[in-house]
Amino acid sequence: MRGSGQEVSAGSPETGQNPEDSLLSATVIIPARLGSTRLPRKALAEIVGIPMVVRVWQQAIKSRGVGEVIVATDDEEIRGVVAQAGGRAVLTNPAHTSGTDRVAEVAATLRSDVIVNVQGDLPLLDPSWVEAALDALEQGGRSDTAPAVMSTLATSMAAGDEERPQVVKVVSDCEGNALYFSRQPIPSGEVACRKHIGLYAYRREFLQEFASLAPTPLEQSEKLEQLRVLEHGRKIRVAIVDSVESMVEVDTQEDLDRVRILLGSSGG
Repeated sequence: MRGSGQEVSAGSPETGQNPEDSLLSATVIIPARLGSTRLPRKALAEIVGIPMVVRVWQQAIKSRGVGEVIVATDDEEIRGVVAQAGGRAVLTNPAHTSGTDRVAEVAATLRSDVIVNVQGDLPLLDPSWVEAALDALEQGGRSDTAPAVMSTLATSMAAGDEERPQVVKVVSDCEGNALYFSRQPIPSGEVACRKHIGLYAYRREFLQEFASLAPTPLEQSEKLEQLRVLEHGRKIRVAIVDSVESMVEVDTQEDLDRVRILLGSSGG
């Protein structure tokens, strides 16, 4: 089993959703909206002829241990595009200010024990990333007196990532629990500072609690929701995955162009 703090080679399982998966109690929810400030309408940006949110959904349904993949959106156009591709999309409250709130609204209607939040701007999502997050949440630390309430992923940083504020950095303790996340360089020395990947697995009960908590000072300063968890003294497990080349979170036109090149598209 791939646990936190261990290297996980990001492969590409050929498995899709099947009857056995439906018996498992994990649901992936992909928050998606059209009103992105850095790259408007990025959820529907075409990559090799496929809208980005659909590409993320197609990759997520290949993950083992997942019963269902749902897109949570505030936009009828996104819902229609996902439905046309054969997926399920749920319209959520347009007043939500974060993807987490959107995910929590849908999760409140489900019975799954674990909810995986896969960002809609990860068109190169590897299914094994979802599996690594699930494993990390299940495993727990050797000396943990309280279980982690959520898990996330990190990978090695590429050249120049340390100075890029759009690249979130994370440092972990000896048990694989997150110590801190920042958009700024974190002094590392002999300590491994890694690039955070915006994918989270939550225990469903905690997700509802988290969505009800007020934003915290460090969260507001760094503009990183996951710091709210740490500021409330809860644990986030960090699974380390080997995915430097394929890990592109699309925040800008430059990111989108890079993904299109990687996937062999000249436009879209």
